[in-house]
Amino acid sequence: MLLVVDVGNTQTHFGTFAGTELVEHWRFATVRTSTADELGAALRSLLELRGLSFGDLEASIVSSTVPQLEPEWVAMGRRYLGHPTLAVGPGVKTGMAIRYDNPREIGADRLVNSVAVKERFGGPAICVDFGTAVNFDVVSAAGEYLGGVLMPGVEISLDALTERGAKLPKIDLAAPRQAIGKSTVEAIRAGVVFGYAAAVDGIIARVQAELGAEAATIATGGLAQHITPYCERIDEVDDLLTLTGLRLIHEQNAT
Repeated sequence: MLLVVDVGNTQTHFGTFAGTELVEHWRFATVRTSTADELGAALRSLLELRGLSFGDLEASIVSSTVPQLEPEWVAMGRRYLGHPTLAVGPGVKTGMAIRYDNPREIGADRLVNSVAVKERFGGPAICVDFGTAVNFDVVSAAGEYLGGVLMPGVEISLDALTERGAKLPKIDLAAPRQAIGKSTVEAIRAGVVFGYAAAVDGIIARVQAELGAEAATIATGGLAQHITPYCERIDEVDDLLTLTGLRLIHEQNAT
């Protein structure tokens, strides 16, 4: 089986593939100080819950937006899995042309998502990833990575609002009942959820206008479920998109 690991700033999402089939996947909080041994212990525990072991993992690949954790995952693979873990970055084959001023600036997660989007839709297509940031990544009609848009994530905005507004409470992200809030909590929820939905639709509209064509749009990420029900320009939601992209990149580099 193949182990795929997506290390985000807030959460780490990983899973196991048998061929093209996702066997299982898990999420846990990203701890920036984790060591290779701690990561190995956490991985072993979760595998055992599903009757799996290190011996079932024949290969592994990781993409990380946290620079200090990438070498720890690579070291974990070498020490506990007995094989080199492929890290997504410069020099790794993706199977798509990169039309970006400095390709080394592209976050690994953005590249992985774009590979998965190209495989599914060809192009043109847009991926919207709702994580610590909201990333928009654009694939051309020819299947090239063109670039995208970055905006502060939903949780970052909520934290900033409550930190800067002394009388504003910290709230849980939940569906607003209506646009006109009848309490401070309801007003914040309406502003955040409807505001982000409108922003996402607006950015997609601008990107499609620049492309000069309608583009398939897909959303992913841990917070997509809270915002996408109120978006009008999202065609699909796939929480497993990044894991699929990691599998595809591993296949590109295994031959």
